[in-house]
Amino acid sequence: MKKSRGSRPAVSGGGYDCVIVTGLSGAGKSVALRALEDLGYFCIDNLPLPLLPSLIRFYRGWGQRLRRIALGVDVRTGLPAREFRRSLENLRREGFQLRVLFLDSDNTTLLRRFSETRRRHPLGGTILGGLRRERRLLRDIKMLADWQIDTSRLAPSEVKEIVVQTLGLRHPQGMTVQVMSFGYKYGIPLDADLVWDVRFLPNPNYVPQLRARTGKDNPVSRYVLRDPTTQKFMAHLRQMMEFLLERFVLEGKSYLTVSVGCTGGRHRSVAVAEALADFIRTHLKMPVRVQHRDIARRG
Repeated sequence: MKKSRGSRPAVSGGGYDCVIVTGLSGAGKSVALRALEDLGYFCIDNLPLPLLPSLIRFYRGWGQRLRRIALGVDVRTGLPAREFRRSLENLRREGFQLRVLFLDSDNTTLLRRFSETRRRHPLGGTILGGLRRERRLLRDIKMLADWQIDTSRLAPSEVKEIVVQTLGLRHPQGMTVQVMSFGYKYGIPLDADLVWDVRFLPNPNYVPQLRARTGKDNPVSRYVLRDPTTQKFMAHLRQMMEFLLERFVLEGKSYLTVSVGCTGGRHRSVAVAEALADFIRTHLKMPVRVQHRDIARRG
């Protein structure tokens, strides 16, 4: 990482906190923007800088006050260095606290990344030719950056962490986990990162005195969780979740949805989801939200 000008402290109060992320295609601008979005920044890719005040006013008219904004800027905006500098000066006069981050990488790494993703270079032609032309176009803009980060030997999770550290930001509370129960008859949740199928567990639906209750009721929860099969499953599940959540945190993931499904989403999945959430909250010390998507459905 290289500072091209004097570093600036993190913004504290007043004005707008605006981070401008620019650099070479394939160097990690999208990764940086996702990291900032996870920290509460309103992120926009390829918005011409002169339009930013109009965007702020537009959202203010909707009742939404944007205070932390991150903009992705690259050669597709067609903004030459002199206009880039002028735009920065104008925005600062309007009260924007600007920090410019330039992401770079060597050509060998960029060629490999383009090959892996099978993307075309935004400037067209050959990838190497596009990269060389892009370097020339961004050379002067690079010199205007507050920080330059070389991502040549960095994994995406490492890019995220360096961006956060460089800007003096903090992850608010680590990774948040949402545990969601659902019924397979109503479909798997579209936003699920992990899905556990518990339809093999004993079904309270076939016990007349339990059928009308849910997995949040103690009689149903005891019926499901005290079964030897469930206890063996929960032992494996706790061990697996501890391993997986640790890996997801190391990858820089800020939000994870774990879904637990049974047939109707009212008994087994609810009981297991509650037990799993309690384990994550008390033993792994992670913030947990619980949602029972289909608990109120019948039939």
